[in-house]
Amino acid sequence: MGSPELANLYQQVILDHSKRKKGFGLAEGGVAESHQLNPTCGDEITLRLHLADDDTIERISWEGAGCSISMASASLLSELVPGLTRDEARERIALFREMMRSKGAGVEDDEPLGDAAALEGVSRYVARVKCAMLGWVAFEDTLSLSS
Repeated sequence: MGSPELANLYQQVILDHSKRKKGFGLAEGGVAESHQLNPTCGDEITLRLHLADDDTIERISWEGAGCSISMASASLLSELVPGLTRDEARERIALFREMMRSKGAGVEDDEPLGDAAALEGVSRYVARVKCAMLGWVAFEDTLSLSS
């Protein structure tokens, strides 16, 4: 994660997104919806996929309840995906999953993850990885359901 300053910045990004959730509130419409539950801690997310006319991702909307990590992760995801194709979205999910499995080592290039790279430190805590992955698993599910 680098310097203590960078770690503090990442922590601030997570706190900001957990308090001011982007994409929060299920919007009408959408092409697919997925509800995911982390039975270990009780975090829940329902995510709805909205596609543009050209089949790119217009946005995701979501609602849920849980820890700051799961809420911030879904918020960060909702900022990352508008304008992506399905294939690009699947690549981001795979990269995020790789980062979460890295046990703190990170990934070679986290730039495609944008601010979601701030969650890299979570990968050191196995019990928290499921929290960070919750929204991403719901998003992945909606991509499969809408194909």
